[in-house]
Amino acid sequence: MFKSSYALMTKLTLAVTTVLMLGSCAESPTGRPQLMLFDNTQVNKMGIQTFEELKTKTPISKDKKTNQYVQCVAQAVLKVTPQKYQTNPWEIVVFESDQVNAFALPGGKIGVYTGLLLVAENQHQLAAVIGHEIAHVMAGHSNERLSSNQAISTTLGVADVALAAMNTQYKAELSSAFGLGAQVGLVLPFSRVHETEADVIGLDLMAKAGFEPEQSVALWQNMAKQGSGGTPQILSSHPVPENRIKKLQKDMPSALAAYQARQAQGGLPRCNK
Repeated sequence: MFKSSYALMTKLTLAVTTVLMLGSCAESPTGRPQLMLFDNTQVNKMGIQTFEELKTKTPISKDKKTNQYVQCVAQAVLKVTPQKYQTNPWEIVVFESDQVNAFALPGGKIGVYTGLLLVAENQHQLAAVIGHEIAHVMAGHSNERLSSNQAISTTLGVADVALAAMNTQYKAELSSAFGLGAQVGLVLPFSRVHETEADVIGLDLMAKAGFEPEQSVALWQNMAKQGSGGTPQILSSHPVPENRIKKLQKDMPSALAAYQARQAQGGLPRCNK
């Protein structure tokens, strides 16, 4: 009974998910099919609201040199993003925090934590991070994440109703299994896909902006030293640093070609930390 019920619910889950995906298919900058259920204007407003709230809760750096440095790197990367992302000036804020992190939000917002500047040792490594974060916005990952969460929620809701109608004695166990299956089988891999895609796009952006692409590998080596422990990749929302580095190295020849082309133009970024 348990196996037959689980098989039926699996088919139902796939059917609902397929219908949702067919309804709103899009394509990322790398050509990957995407599920986009939300209007981009709506997502941009959400990004702006989130950023404004963060500015009220997290101290903002007043250090002139630090702000000039981050602005210099970010603006250089933004100049080589597709034109449609340059229509409005981006707001770039440096937050006083020990977090080793940065982010970009829909609506043209970039946040860099001062803790990152201790790990990203130079302008090239900072450009790798900022390029990666801008890539998330370019690829519409926020919209895609919201959409996949909506699809999963809808599917699990339908499955729960069906289980109740079947009146199976294993309802609780099946519901838990579906919840775990969605988390491990869909949500986390989606996060890893997003991170890898942002790495690929970000590497290209930093190279075209005139930053040394090989420094992206050095950055992740530095990040690995900060490590969060031994969480298996299958249960992590981010690729492990070793796999991240391998992918960057695989894409390095094209990035180096882009960097050399930019280098030939002269006037490379000179952002002083």
